[in-house]
Amino acid sequence: MSHEKYQSLVKTLHECMEACNHCYDACLGEDDIKMMAECIRLDRECSDMCGFLEQALVRGTPFATELASVCAAICEACGNECKKHDHDHCQKCADACFTCADACRNIA
Repeated sequence: MSHEKYQSLVKTLHECMEACNHCYDACLGEDDIKMMAECIRLDRECSDMCGFLEQALVRGTPFATELASVCAAICEACGNECKKHDHDHCQKCADACFTCADACRNIA
């Protein structure tokens, strides 16, 4: 399978990774960091998984569907957590996560 087949997903994964990294960094600066702990943890999980899947797709992994299924679950969990917080960065991250989860499910 060539990576061109997944060009749109690669872009979506990258955008989600960036949103999660931004949210992660912004959450660390919030006043009540303990309240943000789960958001920070899931931002990191999601960013790492999106980055890994992006790289795997570009190099032509034979495990695209399996990895996309795992990525969708992680994106969904991160989006659900981010959605609980009123911060703009969390809401934008949630949107990116839900978009990415849907895109991953399309190939899973």
